[in-house]
Amino acid sequence: MTRWQGWCGVLAMALLLVPGSQAWGEVEPPETLRAERQAAEARELARLEGLLEDDEALEAALDEARAAHAEAATRHAALQAREATLAERRAELEARQGEAGDDLAAVLGVLVRHSGELRDALADSWLTVGGTALPPRLDEAEVLTREHLEGLGDALMALTAETGRAVRFTAPVADAGGQIASREGVRLGDLLAFSDGELLQRGADEASLATLARTPPEVAGSLIAVQAGEGETLALDPTGGQVIAALAQRPSLVERFHQGGAVGYVVVGLGGIGLLVALLQYGYLLRVSWTMRRQRRDLARLRDDNPLGRVLARFESLPDDPVPEALEARLDEAVLAELPRLERGQPLVKLLAAVAPLLGLLGTVTGMIVTFQAITVFGTGDPQLMAGGISQALVTTVLGLVTAVPLLFAHTALAGRSRHLAGVVEGQASAALAERLEQRGSAATTANGSGHRAAALA
Repeated sequence: MTRWQGWCGVLAMALLLVPGSQAWGEVEPPETLRAERQAAEARELARLEGLLEDDEALEAALDEARAAHAEAATRHAALQAREATLAERRAELEARQGEAGDDLAAVLGVLVRHSGELRDALADSWLTVGGTALPPRLDEAEVLTREHLEGLGDALMALTAETGRAVRFTAPVADAGGQIASREGVRLGDLLAFSDGELLQRGADEASLATLARTPPEVAGSLIAVQAGEGETLALDPTGGQVIAALAQRPSLVERFHQGGAVGYVVVGLGGIGLLVALLQYGYLLRVSWTMRRQRRDLARLRDDNPLGRVLARFESLPDDPVPEALEARLDEAVLAELPRLERGQPLVKLLAAVAPLLGLLGTVTGMIVTFQAITVFGTGDPQLMAGGISQALVTTVLGLVTAVPLLFAHTALAGRSRHLAGVVEGQASAALAERLEQRGSAATTANGSGHRAAALA
């Protein structure tokens, strides 16, 4: 083998080792693997012939091959050194693990268990709202490291610090209608979170929030004031939301009214009619009182817009009956004619006041019938099935009593006012009758005295 052949072999090996080597000419892409290999060999042979003919290019290729070989050797030495270092580190870790025995494995198991339990316990906690992360899970950890202990400790410290902070945050919140919108809220430690006077609760997943179906009005006012920075007090529930949930489920006045059912509607409707009649009649009696007061100040001018004026006007129009009993009877007739207007509506109000408790009792009976029917069908295992009938029974009784009590007060007020006005009319009429009888007696006495004097003179 000649010297040039040896150089050619070395050069061919260098060309194969140098990355990115290309042929000088452009060759069409082969259609088969054999054609591709033949084309590559042809390109390398052509390049080799060109290098053999050009000494400078040959020397450059040799230098490039030597540099690539040196670089590969250096990299090989670095990798061997790193392998030795890793082997030493592995041996050291195995030695330490062997010295500790099962203690580190037991500690790792405890950390894995407690980190998982802590994440599960804080899954519905408010501490994660606002950017605080939960401790990482260590289920996939095989060897206990310092990073595991430090990460768990740092997470616990951060969560502990968040329990005493009030944080404002912005997050998508779903309202009672299901509409989701970005809203600003406030989180108070791990106690509660609220937005615009509405308490928040966790949604279907950890990242979603939703408003409670109903926030108690007494709690909503303090929440709005605190969020605006104006409130100094805040309602907190130490039971974890149970008290607020019970307050939220408390029915309002309108809901209690609807719980009475058909009987409750009838009771309230009749009560409303009775109160309306009582108010109209009481307004009429107040107007009569004012007109009678004006009439009493000016008895010389009788008016027909009040019972007293009408009675006195009719009394003055009566003929001068010589029998006092007949004159008194006609005056009583005039007074009695005014009483129906003064006592108008009182019988109806009294009747409704008596009927309302009876209707409430009817609703109680029907509600208990519904309750016993539910017990017959479903038994006593579920109290909610009986709650509807019991609620109707109790609510109708309450509605009946609540309706009857105002109607009784209204009837008493109407009766008292009408009796007062009737007494005023009767008193003035009796005074007018007595005055007429006195005038008649004075006239008769004067006539008798004149007759006696005339007889004595005769």
